[in-house]
Amino acid sequence: MTSQRSSAFTAARAAAAVTFAALGLSGCAGMGDSALSQAFVDPAKYELYDCKQLEAERKSLDAQLAKLDGLMRKAQTGAAGPVVSEIAYRNDYINVKAQSRLAEQTWRENRCTPTPEPPPAAPAPQKRAGRGAR
Repeated sequence: MTSQRSSAFTAARAAAAVTFAALGLSGCAGMGDSALSQAFVDPAKYELYDCKQLEAERKSLDAQLAKLDGLMRKAQTGAAGPVVSEIAYRNDYINVKAQSRLAEQTWRENRCTPTPEPPPAAPAPQKRAGRGAR
């Protein structure tokens, strides 16, 4: 009888641990879009950047966010996907997202404008095939 009680007690403790872990991770999931995530980024990081540097940084951060988002989506397809996604990628995602927001804010404060794309190069005129020069 005591072995049944101890196994039931152990199962209840395991269920409680899983529940608390899930609640803890769900709390972290909402943190990525809060003002609290800004606390992990140095507010003066982009202070001395000029518009050209900010533009390159914004593109790099956007690429990192897209990569992390893809990795998180891919991880969620597995059996324990949401947990793996949260543990492996969420902190990096939150950090990069906060850096991206700060770069955008600095971009707006500096009144930067995107560099216009260079026009496509005109094709070189082709030489006409024909008889050689006399």
